[in-house]
Amino acid sequence: QVQLVESGGGLVQAGGSLRLSCAASGRTFSTMAWFRQAPGNEREFVAAITRIGLNTYYTDSVKGRFTISRDNAKNTVYLQMNSLKPEDTAVYYCAAAARTIPPRRGDDYAQWGQGTQVTVSS
Repeated sequence: QVQLVESGGGLVQAGGSLRLSCAASGRTFSTMAWFRQAPGNEREFVAAITRIGLNTYYTDSVKGRFTISRDNAKNTVYLQMNSLKPEDTAVYYCAAAARTIPPRRGDDYAQWGQGTQVTVSS
């Protein structure tokens, strides 16, 4: 069974850090990404990473603060979030695609996790 399981969300004060993890099972994925959705907002691309070459992509609002990485041996992707801001508050979703795809389009990802809540207090 193909599955993505996120962990690591929580409540943190502004300026703090969190590390999200997404463990994949059932197959390996070429492109893995993080999206987020805040209440009343559309789902937003956050970051992505490829399996081959470990190419990374970020939305402008998180560049310099968030770092995406992956451990191919563990089939796991991580999102290290530093200098968190209240506007980073959202449910964060892990997404995965079997092939290399344009990383920012959510519709291109076939596999999604259940989401993990990140809340940043001011």
